[in-house]
Amino acid sequence: MLSARVKLRHLMAFQEVARLQSLAKAAQALSITQPAMSKTIRELEEMLDATLFERSPQGATLTAAGQTLLRHAGPALRSLGEGFQAVRDAAQHDTVVRMGALSTVEEGLLPLALHRLHRRAPALRVHVVTGPSAYLLSRLRAGELDAVAGRMSEAREIRGLQFEHLYYEPLVLAVRVDHPLLASKARVDEELGAYPWIVPPTSTTLRDQVERFWVERGGTPPRIALETLSLPLSRRYAMRSDAVWVAPLDAVRDDMHEGRLRRLPVRLESRGGSVGLCTNIALPPNAGVEILRECLHASVAERADSPEGT
Repeated sequence: MLSARVKLRHLMAFQEVARLQSLAKAAQALSITQPAMSKTIRELEEMLDATLFERSPQGATLTAAGQTLLRHAGPALRSLGEGFQAVRDAAQHDTVVRMGALSTVEEGLLPLALHRLHRRAPALRVHVVTGPSAYLLSRLRAGELDAVAGRMSEAREIRGLQFEHLYYEPLVLAVRVDHPLLASKARVDEELGAYPWIVPPTSTTLRDQVERFWVERGGTPPRIALETLSLPLSRRYAMRSDAVWVAPLDAVRDDMHEGRLRRLPVRLESRGGSVGLCTNIALPPNAGVEILRECLHASVAERADSPEGT
C-alpha cells in the first residue's frame, strides 16, 4: 500500500532527477530550488529506507532500488497525467461543439439554429469547419469533429456514422435579375448550355447531382466558369456575370426574396437531397451536440411555418 506520507511532489521530483540525471537540472525543470529538490529526494529515500541515487560531481544515477521504483512510478505518473487530461477534456467537451457545416446549411438554417442555441446556452462555444462532405465526415469519423450538418446522405463516407434527417433541400439554378435567359422567348432549358455555369467541385455529392442532370438532359455539358463551394464568391460572380449558379435553395432564398437573384424554372432533381445532422456514436456524449440537435429541429419547424417555407 502507498504510504500516506508519499506525496505527488516526491514522485515527480524523483522522475525528473531520473530523467535528467541531475538534481540541479531537475530543480530547474520543476521551477524549485536545488536545496528543495535535494530535500524532497532525501525525504523519499527516508520513507522508503533506500538510496535511490548515487550522487557525484557528474550528476545523479539511479541505484538498483531507484531503477525498481522507476519501473513502477513512471507508468503510474503517466496514467495519472492522462487521467487529469481526460477530466480537462471532458469539462471542455461539454462547453465546445466542433461541427462541420456543408454549404447547404451555412447560409440559412445554421445561423438560425446557432442564434437559437446561444439564446438557450450563452456560454456554449461552437467551432465551425466548412468544406466538402468527404473531408468533414472523415474528420467526424476520426473524432476531430462532434457533428456535421448538411446534405450528405448520398456520400460514401457516411457509412458507419449516424445520420438524422431534417428536411429535403433541392439544388436550384440562380441567375442575376436581368439575366438574358429571363427575357428569352425560347424555352429556358434549351438555352442553358449557352451560358457558363458555377458548380460545386468534383468529388462532392452536389457535383454528382449536377453531372446526373447533364447526362439525363443530353447534349454537350455547358462551359464551367467557376468550381467552388464558397457561397460569397459564387453569389458575387453570379451577380456580375451571365453565369448560371447551381446553388442549394438555402443559400439563395434570401437573395431571391430581396430581389438580388432569380431562380430559373428548371428542375435539377425531383425532390432534393436529405439535409440532416451526422454524428459518430463511437464518440462520448456531448451535451452541446444535443442542444444543437434540438435547435436545428426547432429552426426547421420555424422555417416551415414561415411564408417562404423550407
